[in-house]
Amino acid sequence: MKKAIKQADLEMLLWAAQEGEIELKYLDEAGLCLESPVSYSYSRVGEQKRIEQPLKSYGSRISILGLWQPEKGFEYALAQGGFKGESYIKVMDWVAQKAAQTLAQTGRVTVVVQDNGSLHTSRLVRQQWERWQEQGLYIFFLPPYCSEMNPIETQWHQLKSHEMAGQIFDNEYDLARAIMDGIKARSEAGGYSLERFIFNCT
Repeated sequence: MKKAIKQADLEMLLWAAQEGEIELKYLDEAGLCLESPVSYSYSRVGEQKRIEQPLKSYGSRISILGLWQPEKGFEYALAQGGFKGESYIKVMDWVAQKAAQTLAQTGRVTVVVQDNGSLHTSRLVRQQWERWQEQGLYIFFLPPYCSEMNPIETQWHQLKSHEMAGQIFDNEYDLARAIMDGIKARSEAGGYSLERFIFNCT
C-alpha cells in the first residue's frame, strides 16, 4: 500500500513537471571500478574472450552522484571511493543555489526524487532540509527497494554497459576521465545539458 501511495505521489510530481509547474530531478549514486565488466563481445569460434589486466588490485573505485532531469539536463559530481554526508551536502547546496535562482526567475520550486538511504537521511543531512526548502529545493523520498521508480537507473545502466563496458584502467584518474567522457558523449547524443560540480580541494 505504501508503495502504491508513493507511486501516485510520484505520478503527480511528474504531471506537475510536464505542466511546467515544478522542476523535477532524479538523484542517485553509482560506482565504477578500475575493471569494467564486458557487456557483450565477439571472438573466434572455440576461443574465449580475454582482456589483458594490469598487475594491481581492483579495490579502488570512482563514485558518481548524479541528478537526471529527463530530456533536459544531467548534473553530477565525482568522488574517489564513496560519497559521505559532507560531500553529499556540498553537491546539494550547489543544487539548492540553482533552485533559488529558478524560484526567483520563474516561481517554480525544484523537487529532487531519491531513495531513503542513510546518506540522504543522516542527522547532519536532515539539518539542511529547512534551509534547502527556503531556497526552493524539496526532497521526495521513494519507498525502500524501489529503484525501478528512479529513471536515473537507466542512465547508469547505459553508461556501464555501453560507454564503459570492457575497459580496464591503471589508476583512478584515467577511470574518472573515462567516466566524464562517457557522460559527455551521452549528453551530446541525447541533446541535453551537462554540468559537473567540482569539489574545492583547497
